[in-house]
Amino acid sequence: MRQEKLLAAHAVRSSDKAALVIGDQRVTYGELAESAQAMAAGLHRLGVKAGDRVLVYLPNGVEFVQTIYAAFAVGAIVVPVNTRLTARELAYFAQDSEPSLMVVHSDHLEALQEVKDVIGGIRKIVVGDAVPGTLAFCDVAQPTDEALPEVPLDAEDCMIMYTSGTTGKPKGAVITHANFIVQHAFLNAIEWGITRDDFFLVTTPLAHRTGLARMMNALSLGATLVIMDRFDPVAAIGLIEKHGVTAAGMVPTVARMLMPHMEENPARCASLQHLIVTGEAFPVDAKRKLIELLPNVRLHSFFAMTEVGSVSSLEHEEQFTHPSSVGRPTPGVEVKLVDEHGNEVSVGDAGEMLVRSGPPGRFTTMRGYYKRPEETAKTIVNGWVHTGDMARFDADGYLYIVDRKKDMVLSGGFNIYTKEVEQALLEHPAVQDAAVVGVPDEIFGEAVVAFIETRPGAVIDKATVAEHTKSRIASYKKPKHVFFVESLPRNALGKILKNELRDLAAGKVKAEAAAA
Repeated sequence: MRQEKLLAAHAVRSSDKAALVIGDQRVTYGELAESAQAMAAGLHRLGVKAGDRVLVYLPNGVEFVQTIYAAFAVGAIVVPVNTRLTARELAYFAQDSEPSLMVVHSDHLEALQEVKDVIGGIRKIVVGDAVPGTLAFCDVAQPTDEALPEVPLDAEDCMIMYTSGTTGKPKGAVITHANFIVQHAFLNAIEWGITRDDFFLVTTPLAHRTGLARMMNALSLGATLVIMDRFDPVAAIGLIEKHGVTAAGMVPTVARMLMPHMEENPARCASLQHLIVTGEAFPVDAKRKLIELLPNVRLHSFFAMTEVGSVSSLEHEEQFTHPSSVGRPTPGVEVKLVDEHGNEVSVGDAGEMLVRSGPPGRFTTMRGYYKRPEETAKTIVNGWVHTGDMARFDADGYLYIVDRKKDMVLSGGFNIYTKEVEQALLEHPAVQDAAVVGVPDEIFGEAVVAFIETRPGAVIDKATVAEHTKSRIASYKKPKHVFFVESLPRNALGKILKNELRDLAAGKVKAEAAAA
């Protein structure tokens, strides 16, 4: 069961139906399948074969989708990298995944020069103006009648999605074709009632898991995907109205930014039937407002992780009866909560959340971590994926997340691991030690707060901290609030007390706002 075969089938059944709409471009299923096949032939000519990695560092656009499906067609494994990440972060993913080639946009070539020592030897296909030593996308994706070799039946791995860990070193979760198809063509369709007749709007980067999920929903079902090259709330309302968008996937931050514009004229969004929401906790009052504005909309919220897919969902009617729950487990997905000895806890008690859905890679859980057999063995035990999250069940089977991984901040729908930010801060010569926590944020759900101990005699200010972190990690990961302290609170063993820092951060941020 492979995704490019679904695309080919839709191209036969609905050749003239719009598969993608972006700006003034309208690409039919017939055109998308043909262009992906042409690109696949080009990859084959370049020697890309089953199991090879193809790194895709492209902004939202038709070429992103073409490349993904072309790689699938030759059995390659795609490594999608969000272009909001820095060149340094890209270099890490390239070093770890060892791609046969990478596909980039010409707009990013200059920025990649700073990591040429790492990626210089990787062949590059360039969308836009190619430079000497690179291949032009349009030359590689030349139309051809060339037949491709049959992909081996066991070449099921299709993507490596990087997810940061508490060590600060991102790990590549190996995702299979079955993972995507079971989740996005079958389970989502049954749970949410989405069909081939829907028009999906993507407001986030396609390389982000939210964007990828909506792309897989649309193209697996044979629906139409409307893609924003970058999010703008006014433009989004216009696209919903113009194309009769029926389903929109968004992180809560996007929904919050859209609501003031929806209020001006709710009728412009009358076509919407499904709002698919993931990310940080969505306030109940915001949900109520959305439903008041759009009475025909059904709100679908769910809890998901890269390693295990969608774990549970909360349906429209449950948004207000169980507002603090992440829903009940998806049928076919097993969830159990265990104590430190591996014993299941009683209803109402908190335990670590373990998730299983058949053998790893078969249904919704990942195959494992790329090139990390020891970490895979520690994470997946007897098919159960140990998530590290603490949760509890109530008597009716509703799941509640008690405590996320302590080293993660969820801001604007993006996972930001505090260890990664701390490591970036510690690279500045004026920083002796640093600790990062999250605080509630009205717009983004949570914001990053950094506490910094400076070296004796050293001088550093907030602007320098911001510029320093931006040069090392994605801009959205940089601290929104920075506080300098003489010493960080520690316990008797020297471990930083982040609970104390969270309380301290909340007070300081509140004081900052009051003084502004």
